[in-house]
Parts: sequence; C-alpha cells; structure tokens
Amino acid sequence: MELLRKWLGHPEDIYNLLRFKMGGYRAVMPRMDTDSLGCGLRTCYRYLNQTSRSFAAVIQALDGELRHAVCIFYLVLRALDTVEDDMSIPLDVKVPMLHEFHSHLYQPDWKYTESKEKDRQVLEDFPTISMEFRNLSKVYQDVISDICHKMGVGMAEFLEKKVDSQHEWDKYCHYVAGLVGIGLSRLFSASELEDSIVGQDTDLANSMGLFLQKTNIIRDYLEDQMEGREFWPREVWSRYAKKLSDLAKPENIDVAVQCLNELITNALHHVPDVLTYLSRLKNQSVFNFCAIPQVMAIATLAACYNNQQVFRGVVKIRKGQAVTLMMDATNIQAVKAIMYQYVEEIYQKIPSTDPSSNKTQQVIASIRAVSLPGSPMASRHHYSPIYLSCAMLLAALSWQYLSTLSKATEEYVQAGEN
Repeated sequence: MELLRKWLGHPEDIYNLLRFKMGGYRAVMPRMDTDSLGCGLRTCYRYLNQTSRSFAAVIQALDGELRHAVCIFYLVLRALDTVEDDMSIPLDVKVPMLHEFHSHLYQPDWKYTESKEKDRQVLEDFPTISMEFRNLSKVYQDVISDICHKMGVGMAEFLEKKVDSQHEWDKYCHYVAGLVGIGLSRLFSASELEDSIVGQDTDLANSMGLFLQKTNIIRDYLEDQMEGREFWPREVWSRYAKKLSDLAKPENIDVAVQCLNELITNALHHVPDVLTYLSRLKNQSVFNFCAIPQVMAIATLAACYNNQQVFRGVVKIRKGQAVTLMMDATNIQAVKAIMYQYVEEIYQKIPSTDPSSNKTQQVIASIRAVSLPGSPMASRHHYSPIYLSCAMLLAALSWQYLSTLSKATEEYVQAGEN
C-alpha cells in the first residue's frame, strides 16, 4: 500500500507508466531488428546489452549506420574502462596498456584474457569488436580511434592522482565523459544526420559529458566512499572537512550538505551549454539519445540538492518520474520546460544561510534566461481535468495490477536512472 500512497501523490506517474507500458516505450526507443545483422555485429549488440542496460536501448534506437558506429564506440570505451577499473593489473602493465589501447583496434588478434572484471568479455573477445570497428567507414574509425587514444592517456594520468582543484575535476570529467560527448558529436556529424557544427563545437559537447559525469559523482558519494574511490575535488571539500570521508559522519551533516550544494551549483553551470547543444539537433533519434540522460541528470540534482540522504544512502528519482521524463523529453521546448521546472525546485530549497546561496541563485538566473518555456509544457505541474481524472481512476486499480505494472517497467527505468 505504501507504493499506492506514493503514486496517489503523483498521479502523473501512474498515467505515464501506463502510457509507457502500452507502447510509449517503443515510440521513444523503437525495437531494432538484429536478425539481418552479421554474426559479428549480433555479438557486439549482445555485449552491448550485457554491459549497459542504460545505453543499450537508446543506442539501438539511433538511425541508420550511426547506430552501429555508436555501438562499437561504446564497446571500445567499455573495454578501455575495464582495463582502468581492473585493480589486479599492475600499474607498470596498466599504464602502457591505456596509452597503447587505441592501436589494438587495428590488430585483428589482440585480446586480453587476464582481467577479473565483470565486463571482461569485451576484452576476451576484443577481436570481434575490433573486426566490426574496421568494418565501419573510415570517418567513424578515425573518430573512435582518436577519442580512445585521448581517453587512455587521460585515464593513465589520473591512476595515481586524486582530484585536487576544481580545474582538475573538470579535467578528469573531460577525460572520462567530456571526450565521450565530443566523440559522439563527431559521429553525429560524420553520419550527416546532424550539421557539421555539432561535431565542431567541442566546448558544448564537452559540457554535455561534464554535466552527466558531475551528477553521477555527486550522487554516488557514499557508494564511492564504501569502495575506496574519491572524485569530489579537494579544493571544495577541504573547506568543510579534514577528510572527504568525514562528511559521512552524523556530526558533520550540516557542513556536508553545504559542500554538496556547492558542487551541485558547480554542475548547474553546464545547463545553458546543454540547452544550446540540444537546440542544434535535427534528427529525432539523436535528440532522444542526447536529451534523455540530461533531463534525468537535472532531476537527480534536484533530488540531491540540500538533501542529507546523499550521505546516508542512495538518492534516486521515482520510477514514474523517470518514465515521465523519457516520454516528455522529445523536443527542445519540452526539455527547456523540464530544466526550468527542476531549477525552480532547487531554487525553492536554497537555504538563506548556505555559503553558496548567492552563486546558486546566480546560476539559476542564467538557466532561467535560456529555458523560460514558451509552450504548454510550461505548466507541467498542472493537469487538465480529464488527465487528472484518468490518473485518479488508474490509482484506484487493484494492488496486484499496479505491482505487475511496476515490475514490468522496473528494469528499464532503473537502468535509465543509472
């Protein structure tokens, strides 16, 4: 009954979960026919589905040959990331591997069979991935190889180095996510589904990656602490505690939240770039691919802002909320309205005593200036009588039906949250 009470408080969640279940999912992410693919590509898409629930669906919804290029791009970077994450590989072996990894794309027999990581199959069967890489058009190969090289060098740089300054935070996020945004943008332009400016404007593409990566780092504070990882910049957290781990202590919760709010304010500076980037996209499948993670990120930041739970457990957006975002974020005006809604939510939570309050208000003002909705989507909190009646009728359905519906959508939506 707790789930039912939660949904009664958000009737739009029920309505959109039903839309999602009744075909809305396929409207956003149509199913791909893999039967016509060769054996190697089918294997690559199987690896894609095994290693990424969150990206697999949106990648497979991309149009034309771009779909295959992005699939291979993802698997190559997943293999590179698996090398970086594998703590069983000695540094004197790992550093050269990261530097040279891009060269293995042109070596048909190269593979690595000593990994202990859960995604090790992409290294053990790298010959299949590299073969399909070489089957791509040269314009795609050049992008993937170049980004793989730059990312490998960046990963090696931060292997023995903690993130200190905010500049280094941006640099680390650039290596692990900004470069992905740049590479994807170059692939979009190379496919001719998007204009050349999309791939040329690396600053905007970098911001797309940084916004997502910073959101993940902020949200995952406790999980990273438990696994011995530290990605919050020392320049910020050292003003609030002697050690980053001290922020998780109950007696430090007030300063911990202030530190959290400062980092969220830093991440929000990327939102105007995100909106400018999205406004340039023309292809619907590319727009969906890019917009959905961004609206999930702003909703996550709104949930995390001024929230002590970040230091006590996991902060996640509601499943129905995630479905609503996926269904709505299909055009730039809708995305602007979503961004506007969530920064207003943050604005309402700014404590007057917060050290970053003025900076937070300033960045929100800049986001308002570029996201003021000029469409009916501006009223996303207000539902018509028919809409609300449908939602309340659905809320009265049996507990068994609601439970079944929730389970049917849980796996995909949870992936989207991640």
